[in-house]
Amino acid sequence: MAAITTWRESGVRWIRFERPDKLNALTVDELREVADLLSGPAPEAVVFTGSGRAFSAGMHVDSFRDLDRDGARELIGAVRDFVGAARLAPCPTVAAVNGHCLGAAFELALACDVRIVAQHADFGLPEIRVGIPSVVDAALLQQHVGLGKAKEMILTGDRYPVSTLPALANDIVPAEDLDAATRRMLDRLTGHSRAAVAAQKRLFEIWQNAPLAESIAASVDEFAEVFTDPDTARAVRARRAAVGRGE
Repeated sequence: MAAITTWRESGVRWIRFERPDKLNALTVDELREVADLLSGPAPEAVVFTGSGRAFSAGMHVDSFRDLDRDGARELIGAVRDFVGAARLAPCPTVAAVNGHCLGAAFELALACDVRIVAQHADFGLPEIRVGIPSVVDAALLQQHVGLGKAKEMILTGDRYPVSTLPALANDIVPAEDLDAATRRMLDRLTGHSRAAVAAQKRLFEIWQNAPLAESIAASVDEFAEVFTDPDTARAVRARRAAVGRGE
């Protein structure tokens, strides 16, 4: 079975991790494959999910064997590019978390715009137990759960049921409803102006990293720039027609 399965459906790219006997643990090559998948023309949205009992357990433990400093830098660079591809994609990204979500896969879920989570799923950053720090988009965790809880999760390496971390999820649903809940969210996320969505994703990144005055200035520039795209005029006309119909 392929370690990653991908398909397109109604303009949405689905990416499923497929190594269920190893909880969908990922290799460096697979991280690069996912990053490459997201480097081309943007779909309307991207959904990540897993097969079997796990979303993904993160990096395959064999990936850390015999690493030296240069090898470690190469590996973590691949993790950075993998999660960054989701965070920086010019379209909505969704993590449909169907089970265990650990390590680099948890960082991927944090990097996604939206998380739809099965009730039985759990999250964790077990790197400390492997003798390495949690890095890259683990930096986002404190924004969801608070600094104290984030430090606890990172320094213990424990797994936490989603029921104890409700702020992580946009929706928590029974496992059998995960696919339907994800599709309902996709209905809400897609169909908008591609130019506006791409501009908004760029602004999310700026807001995350820049001071307020710089963020506001960038917002003004992005607002003006979308009016150079014909998609904006079409979206405005469509909205005016909908308002005229009382919608």
